[in-house]
Amino acid sequence: MDCPKCHASMEEVTLSTLTGGVTVDRCKNCHGIWFDIGEAEALKDKWMSDYVDSGDPGVGRDHKKIRDIDCPRCGKRMQELSDPLQIHIQYEACDEHGMYFDAGEFTDYKYETLMDIFRGFVFAVRKEKE
Repeated sequence: MDCPKCHASMEEVTLSTLTGGVTVDRCKNCHGIWFDIGEAEALKDKWMSDYVDSGDPGVGRDHKKIRDIDCPRCGKRMQELSDPLQIHIQYEACDEHGMYFDAGEFTDYKYETLMDIFRGFVFAVRKEKE
């Protein structure tokens, strides 16, 4: 499978949890992460699962500018979504296959902080003004 953003090859990374292993696909170049349906949610509350998000958040921010990407599984155009609890986190998703996070986004998704709540509020206010 190739990365939907930079088109480099992806590598499988398996994380062991108490309930079994979860394998995700991470880009060898930009370190974006593809999660099949349910994988991100399964890892969100697991200790050390942010290990999989080893990329540079600066690269992730640059790749956020890349829009209109296709699902690496089926080739259909993916939707841009926001996490309902942290609306400043925007990722791409395919209804049928999964979701893609740029480098640094999964770590942010995993840890909701007071600053995230504030950022979400600011983001919502800016969206209303547009």
